[in-house]
Amino acid sequence: MLFLFQISTAQSSKTNSNKVSVEEVQKDLNYLSSDELAGRETGSEGIEKAAKYIEEHFKEAGISPYFDTYRDDFQVNDRKGYNVVGLLEGTDENLKDEYILLGAHYDHIGNGKAVDGDNIANGANDNAAGTVGVLQLAKHLAISNDNKRSIIIALFSGEEMGLKGSEHLAERLKEEGIDLYAMINLEMIGVPMKAKDYKAYITGFDRSNLAEKFNEYSGGDKVLGFLPQAGQMNLFKRSDNYPFYKEFNVPAQTISTFDFSNYPYYHHVDDEAEFLDAEHMADLIEDLIPGIQKIANTADREIKMNL
Repeated sequence: MLFLFQISTAQSSKTNSNKVSVEEVQKDLNYLSSDELAGRETGSEGIEKAAKYIEEHFKEAGISPYFDTYRDDFQVNDRKGYNVVGLLEGTDENLKDEYILLGAHYDHIGNGKAVDGDNIANGANDNAAGTVGVLQLAKHLAISNDNKRSIIIALFSGEEMGLKGSEHLAERLKEEGIDLYAMINLEMIGVPMKAKDYKAYITGFDRSNLAEKFNEYSGGDKVLGFLPQAGQMNLFKRSDNYPFYKEFNVPAQTISTFDFSNYPYYHHVDDEAEFLDAEHMADLIEDLIPGIQKIANTADREIKMNL
């Protein structure tokens, strides 16, 4: 997550097709936050390996490239960055030209302050966790293959350099004139929240009815809630949802479980997979699937801005 400073769904709504494998979550998390990827800094060899890994997941799931290839390239100073962008085309002739975008950033900062000789900032929670979440959502949405609206799956680079990848893609899609209905971003979902009556919080809670409708779509369970600190620290503007809000003025918000008390390793070399909870992640991803499926399939555009 970019900061300006350093620092149940009802069981009846879960079907077998929505069952997320804890083992798959752990495997992907382990690789994306491994020393081999050296902290996934934009423009590095490590993030190139991550991009190829994501592309392979897309191919295996049957997700088409959104552009001519999966790569959406951009320049940040002397570095070339790549968003990895796929498409699940809608099945309804009238609704497939309306788009939902699911996103997360897959880059991180590369190196951090050394601890016991380790200077690789692996970025397991920030944001290999969100990347794994999007990959799993994409896989299960592709399996169900019943989304009436089209769904863009985007993994962003350049977030840690100032939301550069998401800014580039938002501007490019705006120039294309796509009809964006809503954007949902996943950020730092690797550990459960403490003493909350909801599974995850959403940034910009009062800007739209997304949380209210999402919980309704999820069988009445409180999947998404309000975290006061998110407003106090203006997190709405500090992750990859924000460029899409700026360009399209539609509901574009981030889902997270990092609440400033439940994980001490933000931008720290100990942000490693061993400290995350893959069971929690799999459960949360399962809880997100029904809401996203409903957003993709309602006849009317029920998700609306409040402001």
